Formats: sequence, structure tokens, C-alpha cells
Amino acid sequence: MQVQGFSAAGLTLRFSLFVTVARTAFGDVSYSFPEEMKRGSVIGNIAKDLGLDVNRLAARKARIDTEGNRKRYGDINLNSGELTVAERIDREGLCEKKASCILTQEVVLENPLEIHKIILSIDDVNDNSPRFETDVIEIEIAESAYKGAVFLLDEAVDADIGQNSVHSYSLQTNEHFVLNVRSNMDGGKYSELVLEKELDREQQQEITLILTAVDGGTPPRSGTVAIHVTVLDANDNAPVFSQAVYTVSLPENSPLDTVVVTVSATDADEGQNGKVTYALGHVSKRVDDLFSLEGESGEITVKSSVDFEEDTSFELKVLAKDGSGLKSYCKVIIQITDVNDNAPVIGLKSLNSPLPENALPGTEVGIINVQDRDSENMGRIQCSIQQNVPFKLVPSLKNYFSLVTTGELDRELVSDYNITITATDEGSPPLSSSKTIHLSVADVNDNPPVFEEQVYSAHVKENNKPGSSVCTVAATDPDWRQNGTVVYSLLPSDVSGAPVSSFVSINGDTGVIHAVRSFDYEQFKSFKVLVLARDNGSPPLSSNVTVSVFISDENDNSPQILYPSPEGNSFMTEMVPKAAQSGSLVSKVIAVDADSGQNAWLSYHIVKATDPGLFTIGEHSGEIRTQRDISESDSTKQNLIVSVKDNGQPSLSATCAVYLLISDNLAEIPELKDMSYDESSSKLTFYLIIALVSVSTFFLTFIIIILAVRFCHRRKPRLLFDGAVAIPSAYLPPNYAEVEGAGTLRSTYNYDAYLTTGSRTSDFKFVTSYNEGGTLPADLTLKKTRTSIDDLEGFNIATTDSQV
Repeated sequence: MQVQGFSAAGLTLRFSLFVTVARTAFGDVSYSFPEEMKRGSVIGNIAKDLGLDVNRLAARKARIDTEGNRKRYGDINLNSGELTVAERIDREGLCEKKASCILTQEVVLENPLEIHKIILSIDDVNDNSPRFETDVIEIEIAESAYKGAVFLLDEAVDADIGQNSVHSYSLQTNEHFVLNVRSNMDGGKYSELVLEKELDREQQQEITLILTAVDGGTPPRSGTVAIHVTVLDANDNAPVFSQAVYTVSLPENSPLDTVVVTVSATDADEGQNGKVTYALGHVSKRVDDLFSLEGESGEITVKSSVDFEEDTSFELKVLAKDGSGLKSYCKVIIQITDVNDNAPVIGLKSLNSPLPENALPGTEVGIINVQDRDSENMGRIQCSIQQNVPFKLVPSLKNYFSLVTTGELDRELVSDYNITITATDEGSPPLSSSKTIHLSVADVNDNPPVFEEQVYSAHVKENNKPGSSVCTVAATDPDWRQNGTVVYSLLPSDVSGAPVSSFVSINGDTGVIHAVRSFDYEQFKSFKVLVLARDNGSPPLSSNVTVSVFISDENDNSPQILYPSPEGNSFMTEMVPKAAQSGSLVSKVIAVDADSGQNAWLSYHIVKATDPGLFTIGEHSGEIRTQRDISESDSTKQNLIVSVKDNGQPSLSATCAVYLLISDNLAEIPELKDMSYDESSSKLTFYLIIALVSVSTFFLTFIIIILAVRFCHRRKPRLLFDGAVAIPSAYLPPNYAEVEGAGTLRSTYNYDAYLTTGSRTSDFKFVTSYNEGGTLPADLTLKKTRTSIDDLEGFNIATTDSQV
């Protein structure tokens, strides 16, 4: 969008001179400024121009008022007294093609009431480009047309006015036509196509030209249209209207399909060349919505309701076109006449409510403005007020009334007034409207809020959702309105070193206390909150109450197995002597639960076993014992899957695997499976085997094994496996401790385990327990020369005995 620039100094001088002249003549202020100024742009200093005290603008409630429902395009800066742009001002949208675009606003001040009219003159800027109604202008010209024949072209339309409207036309250079630019009755420009060289249809049947319309703005804007010329036979007469200008009157609110006027044009030609059709030229969208033109008869009818208060007149351009494309125009001016169709509108501009009951008679309560959009006598208004109320209306300035008290008020007798104001115009028949104003008498604040309970207690389950309701506190205040409105808040305090606001919040209106976060019973079991109830009086009164919040435990922690480890790649294997009798303690599963109460009561169950009838586990102790004596037919390797469940609802559980070897001597075990043989350790072992076989010899391997056996004889008995790296105590602690009264293994079964390299030749060494007569024979060494690696699929372990 191109906008013409303005000199700040020139604009200021122009404003100053205009204001001086306007105030001398009319007592009001006028400003002239360009359209499309940004919101907040300064138009002028209204306080200085009206001689007002800037420091009293806010106290006098200075504001811009408008008549009816029209928009307010200006604001007053109460600090500086400057008049600024409040809404986007589009001159074309407000005034269309009118030469003068005037907006009327009013400055209203109170104490005392004072009104000044402001006239805003909107100047046009070049922000619209010329445009044509169609993309292509179709013209049919007979080949017999003589040199100098003139063909009227469609007029370009520019929403701007004056110098910024269409200024000139130009035509693409060609050998047949030149352009003739003319001015119409409105001062607008239109163009004609003049035949410069005769046409020859046998040589060229069609000609396409480009017509450009340029406005007079700075910088200029332009629009183009294509002219498509079809060479035909001759048509030498254009339609001629019976009148160049049709002027008619139309009452507002005329029924739909009312005939406004009928235009008529004749064409001297015969046949198709003399048949005339009608169409509207370029019109605004509003005109197109209100009126329609019948193309054959030329009747213009009402298509939508017409309102005098919106538009007082319309201008239509009607096009007459014959069968060969020759055209002519006429203008239709429709004057809208007013009828009494608008009732007065009562506006409450200011109301001092609630009003103190000790207000003196004559106190101004409010300011009433009455408007009627009709004209002349139909817009004159009479106002009245109901009887039997201590108020009256006092006329002030034009269309303004002050509502004042006529006697003393007593809230104890009447606390509220419904004041009905009636306005009647002088139309025929007269129209009236009423407005009821509700006025409250103010009370004083002398009662603090009182809680319904002296102490509140709330019970909340842990793991609650943030935002869930904890409890509701309620307090009442017998005072009136804001003096009796209770607002709730939390008094600052700490809970475990954190502000209470990080735990709970309260709805200031309803008193509902919400949890800010999820509570954890294992972190804290209760806390206290101080709630303050305050009214909105002046000064405010308040009281407080203590809310005790108790956290209830939920079963949100699964049992944690301390031994044996439920994870990891090193699986612990315990030895069971063949001589073990029924009821012998074999091992123990140790688990804890972070919950409390019945949620932490643990029970142990064997969910899967190699031999289901061989071992049993204490439901509450976790001790694994034999159910019967060990027999020779029992599998050497026994695998148990133990589930540990708590007593919560629903119950949570964890599982672990216990691996047992039934043997007094490892020499009896034909092979040993690698319990932790997963994909990563399998690859590592495979690489180690290849490296060991490729770089070592059988002799060197034999020497290493001998040295390892001798070294182990000097130490206390250990099980050698997997690189001589000790199992961390987290998996197998050297001494078990009592956990939540669940019991533990006796020290009789404490031992250490070591694992050697991942080669397929390994040494194992077993020793007796450290005290009380062991169950395992000591100093027994098995040399395993060859083993096979079996895959562990799930927890199903198949045991196969074979000879080495």
C-alpha cells in the first residue's frame, strides 16, 4: 500500500489554524488528518485546544463518546491531554467516494458535566490501485468500421478520491488503435478506443491489447486489463438513455422487490445490434446487496432492507449494451427518506453504585444519555422518571440528564432501588423505551468471617493426582456485598523445609484446597496448613483456621529382593549335600518393601521348580528347605523360581531364580551349565576361546591349571569360576542381617564364591562351612576336561547326566 507522506510541521500548523477558526465560529474543535494512521498516533492536544486543565482530566472522567452505536475512533490520554487514534480509520470504508469525510465525536467531562463536539476530517491517501471490473474487455468491431470510429471502454475504478483517483489511461502500442481519454460528469476519467487503421478480417480476426489505468497519487498506482477485439460486421449506433441522470426518492424500510426506478435506453440499429440489455456498472458491495437490476426491462428493485440511519443516498451507474457490444452509461441517484422507525436509546454513562446511605440530598448518582437516530422532530426526546423514589432527573447538556437524590437514604429501610427511566420521541406515532437502573445502598464492614469448624482434618491417599481436592473449608460473613464476600488464602509456613504452597493450593472463591503435587507416605505422613479467610471490606477483617492433612499409605512399592540378585549375568549356585534330610535349610530369599502396614507384609512362594516336590519355602520367612530326603534319583541341578508378594490391594510382586546343585563331590557332576550365558557373554567367550587356542599350547595351559590349584589350596575353601573375580556383596553378603523381622540364614551356610575364566576347562573347589559341622565335604577338586554349553531358555532348565 502506497501512502502519501505529510510534513509534521505543516500538519501541526494546519491543525493550529483550523482549530482557531473552528472554536471562534462554533465553540467546538476540528481536526484534519490522513486515513490509515497507526493506533496510538497523536491527532492533537485536546486539552490545550479546549483550554482544559490536564491535571483534572482523570478526576473529571474525561472520555470520548459517540452517538448511537457508532465506533469510537479517538481516545484521550489523561496524562498529556492528547487525542490519539483508537481504531483503524479507512476513509473508503467510512465515506466511500464522498468528497468530504467527517466523523463527529464528543468529549464528555464530569463534575461539572461538560460536553464538547470534535469534528474529525479524514484526508484521503493513495492506498488503492485502479482496477477494472473484469479481467478482459470483449469488443466486437465490424471490418467495415471507418477510420476514427470510437469504442467506449470499461472505466477503471479507484476507491480513492480527488488526485488519488484514476488520472490517466495508456494503451499498448499497436497499428490499428489509439486511446482517447475523456472526463465524465463526475470529473472521473474514462477512455475510448479509436480506430486508427481500418481492419481486415481476412488478415486478422482477433486483436489483444493491454489497457493501463494510472492514478494521480505519489507515487502513482496502476491497474491493467486486456482488450480482446473480435473483427465482425458493422454496428454503428450505441444505446442512448432517455435521461443522463435519474433521481428518485425511496422511503427507508421499503418492502422487498419494491420498484425504485426503471431506466430506458434505445438503439437505432436493427435486429441483434439494436437489442439493449442493462447491467450495473461498478458499485460497492453494500449497493449490490441492497438493489438489483433486471437486465431486460431495466427495473431497479429493492433486494434488502434500506435504513436511512445507515445511508441517506446511493449513486448507481447503469450500463446499456447492444448485441454487438456498444455501450452507454447513465447515473441513478436514490434519495432515502426518513421514517420514525427508531425508538429512543437510553444510555447509562455513569453510575455511583453502591451509594453510601449517608449521601446528602442533591448528590449526583449518575449521568444518563438519550439518543434517537431518527431526524428532525422524530429525534426529539422527552424523559421522565417513576414516582415514589427519592430521585429525580435534572436536564444538563444536549441529550444528557443528571440523576440526583431528593431526600435522605436509609439502608435499613431500603437496601436497593430499581429506578425506571422512560424516554419518548415526538414522531407520529411516537416511540418510547424504558431503562431500569439498579442502585444499591452501601453498608459498613463490621463483621469478620467465621469458619464453620474450629479445626479441619483431611485424609489423602498417597500418589494422589496433582490438582485433586484435599478438603473444603467454609467461612461466612454476615456483612453485605463486598463486606461479606470471603476470599481464602494460605498463610506462609514450611513443611519439611519447603513452603506449604509447594504442597497445596486453595481456591480463593470456594475454599477448596487442592494438592499441588503427588504426596508420598514414605516421605512424610502428615502436615498442617493455616488458612486465612478475609472479607473485601475497607479495612478488611479476617480469621484463620488450622487444617491437618494426613497421608494414607498405598501399595505403590513392589518388594525388593536383596538376595539372591534378581538381575545380572552372574547366577549364584548353592550346594545341597546328598545327605540332606527333610526339613533341612538349603537357602533363604531376603526381600524388603518400602510400604508400611499390610502393604509391607511379604509372602514367599515357589512358582516353578525342576522337582516341585523336593523343596518348599517358608511363606513368611523365605527359608528354602527340603520337603523330603534327597534320593539318588533326584536331578543334580535344581532350579527354583521364587515369587515374593506383598499384602497390598492390588498385590505387587517380584521374582528371582535360585540355582541349587545336589552333590557331595563335584566329580560326580558330568557337566555344568553356564547360567548367565547371554548373547554378549557368549560372544566374549567365543573370542577368548579362539584367542586362547591360537596363541597357547596345551603345555602352557596345563602349567597354569596346576598353579591355580595349588594357589587355591593355601586359601580358605572357595568355589572357583569366571576369572577369579569375587561376587559383590550386594549379590551374596558374607553375613545376613535381620530384615523387618523376616529372619535370615544361619552363619552355618555363609561361604564365598569365585569364578574363573570363561574357557571350557575349569576348576571348582568346595569347602565346608565356617562353623557348626558343615554339610559339604572339604578339599574336593574336580578337573573338568570337557563341557558343553547349554542355552538357558526362560527358567526351564533341563539337566542331563553323561560320562566325561
